Amino acid sequence: MNKQIEEIVGKTQKVNRLDEQGCTSEVSQIITDKGCYLLKSSFEGKYREWLMNEGQVLEKLNHNNQIPVPKYYGFIEERDSSHLIMSFEDGITLTSALNNTMDITEKNSLIRSFGHLLNCLHETQTIESLNHKNDWLTEQLRKAEFYVKSDQTEGSWKQLQKLMLNKPLPVQQVMIHGDCTTDNVLVVNGEVRLFIDVAGMTIGDPRYDESLAIRSFMGNEVYINAFYEGYKRYKVSKEEFQYFDKGLYEFF
Repeated sequence: MNKQIEEIVGKTQKVNRLDEQGCTSEVSQIITDKGCYLLKSSFEGKYREWLMNEGQVLEKLNHNNQIPVPKYYGFIEERDSSHLIMSFEDGITLTSALNNTMDITEKNSLIRSFGHLLNCLHETQTIESLNHKNDWLTEQLRKAEFYVKSDQTEGSWKQLQKLMLNKPLPVQQVMIHGDCTTDNVLVVNGEVRLFIDVAGMTIGDPRYDESLAIRSFMGNEVYINAFYEGYKRYKVSKEEFQYFDKGLYEFF
């Protein structure tokens, strides 16, 4: 185990690689003489930047009791890799929880609690240290343009131009997760209670979170209704959903 990591977490007793998590990172549970931690390690430029952003967000939220996220312990940057250390949280992703049950009532309850958690985030008082200098959507389109030019996305220049020309009308900016899929929330004791992978958490357009939240069950009216029993702020239109999920998200 990396000496710098052990200086933060203590002497390593056991390391468990977590296969479920980590499309952009290697994720491991570390058990030490001090306790249990989660280690995320990234090795490619774009993903190392995302990991650093996640560390900065978690550090700023360490003393915030309103937004449930893992506790930040440290970030280590080496020549060829970056490492983020946070608390290990019991639970499974909502994706796994939905796959693990055939009970419709249980699925509806999980999805309803997901909607409620996201509703609470969007109603949370904004945290200025997580704000950005420019309009959120303008900034996302700028990042998308950079990814297209540097060949770091599957999105095309033609798609991006269409998004730039057809921006939806602005809405009130709120605290958002920034990648609020069913993979990026944890279920604890039958309820969605915790946000993970928070690199994109900032003040931005809530319709982006909402669109990503419902993307995996968009064709199921029962599940959509369950989500909106928990999420009561606003219901995205079909056009807004297409713009954010089928459009903007393609670049990230």
